[in-house]
Amino acid sequence: MSFRVGIGVDAHALAEGVPLVLGGVRLDHPRGLAGHSDGDVLAHALTDALLGAAGLGDIGSLFPSDDERYRGADSVELLREAYGSVQAAGWTLVNADCVLVGEEPRIAAHREQMCARLSEALAGGEVNVRATTTDRLGFTGRGEGLAAHAVALLER
Repeated sequence: MSFRVGIGVDAHALAEGVPLVLGGVRLDHPRGLAGHSDGDVLAHALTDALLGAAGLGDIGSLFPSDDERYRGADSVELLREAYGSVQAAGWTLVNADCVLVGEEPRIAAHREQMCARLSEALAGGEVNVRATTTDRLGFTGRGEGLAAHAVALLER
């Protein structure tokens, strides 16, 4: 049996008039994440972690931001498609751990739903979602945007 680990990182600015989607869940929040797709930093970081572990490039190589087909796209559907490529390359998810970085919103009430939505896109693979703050330091601390980090372990 062979194992591979991948790391993914993503960040987007918060913007007025845009829905906030995190981990595939739409949250009631006054600002959302600006991005070519729905801006879901958790799904984007997880996608990059999976692609990196499988040696298949990154999210931008599969879903370029200058391609209008992906404008406003559901990032969990992009994650599902990327995982199809990972599986086609002979890899299966063992587990993934995702961390949202930002002062707000608080995600505790949505965590289980986020885990379930991301897991479903990954054929039932184990996904953990958690959050941290930066104690008001940096762009996430000032409330200018959100970031996410993800680690994925694959096996062949």
